Amino acid sequence: MLASGSGDQRARRLLLSLLLLAWWETGSCQVHYSVPEEAKHGTFVGRIAQDLGLELAELVPRLFRVASKSRGDLLEVNLQNGILFVNSRIDREELCGRSAECSLHLEVVVERPLQVFHVVVEVKDINDNPPVFPATRKNLFISESRALDSHFSLEGASDADTGVNALLTYRLSSNEYFSLEVPTNEDQVKPLQLVLKKPLDREVASELLLVLKATDGGNPELTGTVEVQITVLDVNDNAPVFDKAVYRVKLLENTRNGTLVIRLNASDLDEGSNSHILYSFATDVSPDTKASFCIDSASGEIKVNGKIDFEETKLWKLRIEAVDKGSPPMFGHCTILIEVLDINDNHPELQVTSLSLSVPEDAPLGTVVALISANDPDADDNGQVICSLSPHVPFKLVSTFKNYYSLVLDSALDRESVSDYAVVVTARDGGSPPLSATASVSVEVADVNDNAPTFAQPEYTVFVKENNPPGCHIFTVSARDVDAQENALVSYSLVERRVGERALSSYVSVHAESGKVFALQPLDHEELELLQFQVSARDAGVPPLGSNVTLQVFVLDQNDNAPALLPPGAGGGGGAVSQLVSRSVGAGHVVAKVRAVDADSGYNAWLSYELQAAAGGARSPFRVGLYTGEISTTRVLEEADEPRQRLLVVVKDHGEPVLAATATVLLSLVDNGQASKISSRLSKEATDPKLALVDVNVYLIIATCAVSSLLVLTLLLYTTLRCSAPPTESACACSSAVGSWSYSQEKRQRCALGRGRPRRTSWPSALVFPLVRVLEIVEDNRRFAGT
Repeated sequence: MLASGSGDQRARRLLLSLLLLAWWETGSCQVHYSVPEEAKHGTFVGRIAQDLGLELAELVPRLFRVASKSRGDLLEVNLQNGILFVNSRIDREELCGRSAECSLHLEVVVERPLQVFHVVVEVKDINDNPPVFPATRKNLFISESRALDSHFSLEGASDADTGVNALLTYRLSSNEYFSLEVPTNEDQVKPLQLVLKKPLDREVASELLLVLKATDGGNPELTGTVEVQITVLDVNDNAPVFDKAVYRVKLLENTRNGTLVIRLNASDLDEGSNSHILYSFATDVSPDTKASFCIDSASGEIKVNGKIDFEETKLWKLRIEAVDKGSPPMFGHCTILIEVLDINDNHPELQVTSLSLSVPEDAPLGTVVALISANDPDADDNGQVICSLSPHVPFKLVSTFKNYYSLVLDSALDRESVSDYAVVVTARDGGSPPLSATASVSVEVADVNDNAPTFAQPEYTVFVKENNPPGCHIFTVSARDVDAQENALVSYSLVERRVGERALSSYVSVHAESGKVFALQPLDHEELELLQFQVSARDAGVPPLGSNVTLQVFVLDQNDNAPALLPPGAGGGGGAVSQLVSRSVGAGHVVAKVRAVDADSGYNAWLSYELQAAAGGARSPFRVGLYTGEISTTRVLEEADEPRQRLLVVVKDHGEPVLAATATVLLSLVDNGQASKISSRLSKEATDPKLALVDVNVYLIIATCAVSSLLVLTLLLYTTLRCSAPPTESACACSSAVGSWSYSQEKRQRCALGRGRPRRTSWPSALVFPLVRVLEIVEDNRRFAGT
């Protein structure tokens, strides 16, 4: 068994040796250094690289670094020479306190390959802290009757250093009354003590000043002192005595601060300071007492210092203490009972409990609306409360119990006259003078649906620019319902009707809740100048009530139509116009005319004509009238003028932006011989108008007769349809001033004055326009023939 035990021990030792060897090979070793505290910056600590077996050249490549578990800025390593040095001030007392051992634990890490070393730097203590007493002066009060060998404890000094630097010795200044007793090292927990060696006599020495000095064991020595002031006290053997053991006082509540409650008087049979009495509250007096009363320590006067409230405290019990200035002091006690008298200083308190949020206007008489309770914290008559209501309200108070009332309905309600009542309840107590309080009870009258929604005006006029984006907001209708809740919840809808061949809902819609009216599609002024419809407003009552409002939506014109040239005809027209011109005509002679119309209105349809300059910059012998479109000569034609003149006439409107169209006019210049033939022919036509008309305007006469016949038939048919149509609708008539600005304004006025429906081309207007156009062409040919 012994052999087996010895073998096990040898195995354990071998295993431990192998583990230590492996640990050392991995670089986990520990190095110890020491440094004194308060060492200067740069103080040498140790050659850490050499002691760890590291080469200086490999410190930087192997990422040598030092980490501290406590404060890493106290020590630093110079990577150039591998020396560990002091980097900042080291205060051992700050670092370790009163601990006997103080060390800095560093962790040195080297990578590539990884090695970790542990370095312990012990901080050595120096004697840099003197002994310090708790105070620079100690006051002792000792009675002259104290016995000899009496001990008086003193607090010793403390030294922040350790070891021998903190080993203190004490010495008392020389005197004949006291000696110093210092505990041994084994009994350090005992305090220093002064021992009385000679009886004190206050008449010989009333005060003694001693100096206690403490010296540490450091080199050099440091010392600390404290002055011990000893005051010899007179013997005090009589306690203060009050006149009465219990004092009773009555005090009105709300007494002002500073009011005298009572003046106490106590006596002491001693003399001198032993008979000097100070008054104070006993230590068991509540904080509320100290907050409400104050006592003069010298005179014994007790005064009001805070709020005195009967409702909070009806009786105050004050324990007073009288202490003399003897040593030791002696005490006397008395009790003061302060009875607080009530005054009428509290208003009645009202509490209202509503039984329902609203009362229907058809509620029966006697319906209980609210419960009211009244309370007054005052006493006797000051707390008796009587309640009443404000006048002219359909309610009354019914007393159900002492200071409890019910608010009941006393007469019929009418919400249309008064929708809610602010009933004022007044509570008045029986004090002198009486105090009162009021509370408001809001009674809402529930509505029945007896009012329809109403609009601010029966009709609204709205102006909308044409070509609006689909879904744009054009107007908001708003109806007001004087009812309440669901009865006043208004929804909007369109009053459906036909607009021409289409339903109204294809043009506009109205939001059911907000009343916003939206245009569902772009509006065209040329198609629809006025859109008149109605919007209905309905409430959510049962049954629902409603009303309508009329909207007149005028579609304002925008310049979205370019001028349109009329088909070519005799004497003028659009497109390519060919005309013969005699070279013998004089200046200002009209040779042709360009006619155009614009589907827009106003300034957008006001047309002007311009002659585009020739390509080569040559000056043309012709000009065009700015607003007539008539092409005339600017001078006498010459043989040098080109026989064929090609003119470009630009027709522009006055809109924003300006739109234009171009007409081409071809003029053939005829020489004098041909001109004489033309003149002879024209003279015959002038002497015989019928011949000229037959020769030049035969097709026009035929067209005029056909159109006139068709016009008579159409007028008869239209008159029949017009008489049978509803009288509320009328169409806007057209005039012969088509395309002119004055025509557009006149047309707008007539359309605005009518009841208005979407404009569309009627049969009479569709036929009148070609007839008027034919007559204009005839007139132009006559003017041209006359030239």
